[in-house]
Parts: sequence; C-alpha cells; structure tokens
Amino acid sequence: MCKVKIQCLIGLFFFLSSYIFFSQISLNTQKYVDWAHWFNLVGAVFLLSFNSIFPRNNISKVASFFTSLGVIAHIGLCTIDFILWSFGDNDTARNELKQHISNTPLILYPFIIIGPSLLFIGLATHALNFIKTNTISSLMVIVGAPLVGISFFLLKNGNLMLVSCFMFTIGLALLLFRKGNHKGQIEIVEKIGPN
Repeated sequence: MCKVKIQCLIGLFFFLSSYIFFSQISLNTQKYVDWAHWFNLVGAVFLLSFNSIFPRNNISKVASFFTSLGVIAHIGLCTIDFILWSFGDNDTARNELKQHISNTPLILYPFIIIGPSLLFIGLATHALNFIKTNTISSLMVIVGAPLVGISFFLLKNGNLMLVSCFMFTIGLALLLFRKGNHKGQIEIVEKIGPN
C-alpha cells in the first residue's frame, strides 16, 4: 500500500473517531486532554492527502482548492475550540469569548460557519469524479457530507451526525481502494510494450 493511501486512512480514522467523541460525550468531561478536537485536527490534516491520490483534472483542481481551504479552516476551528475547552468550568469567560467571536465576522465566517464546510465540499467534489464508475461509494460521500452539517447544526442530532460521518468516511475509503485505480499505469505499460 502506498504511503499516501496510508495517510488518507489515518486521516479517515482520526476524523471519524473525533465525530464519535462529538456525538457520544459531553466535551466538558474531557478534563485533561480535549481528545475530540485533537483527533479532528489530526484527521483533517491527514485528509489533505486525498488531494494527491485522486486523478488530476479540472474537477479535482477545484476539489483540491476547497479541501485545502477546509483543512486550514479546521485548524483554526480546532484552535478556537482548544481555547474554549481551556476555560474548564468558567462558563462566564467561555461565553464572553463566544460572544466576541460571534461579533467578529473575519473569524466567525472563515473558521466557524463557512470554512470547515469546505473540507466536506472539497472531498465530495473529488467524489464526483467517480459518480459513473463507483456510483454507490461516490453517493455515500456526496450525500454524507452535507448530512454531517445538517444533523449537527439544524437537527442537533449527534447520532445522525455520527451515522452521516461514518457514511462519508466509508465512501471515501471505498473510493481510495476502488477497482481500476491503476488503469492509467496499465495503459502506460501497454503503450510501451513488453521489455
């Protein structure tokens, strides 16, 4: 297995694990280490590897751009969440910081509202490349991506969020190991001919 695929798998593992934390426990119980956001941060950074594993074309260029911006936004979001977590039981200070962030559009939109969604949009756009050849796994990514946000922000349903993230990450894993992903290498060998 190539190094980049391993990095992609590490990213999927940590990213999905972070959503298990987000959906199943109160983040305030993470007294010594904010595992949820550490896993999310590591996962997001490793998911950047998907930009170099999929075929290069116009769709993947757009997808890579969105994915890269989404990873940057996740780093910013996790940094903010680490600071919020550091307040511990001091709800007053935490709420003051939240209020300050909500009144600062240059932080609120790129790092909380819009930015982190770009990671999902980017990876779902990568999946569009395979909608004809790997329809089910592509749809898992394309449908799972918005469902993560909808279930968290609109429905406030942690279990649905986890199921959506599971569908999203499994779909990406299936695309990572799709049949025929060495087709380009086979065509090159056929053109060169046997030694």
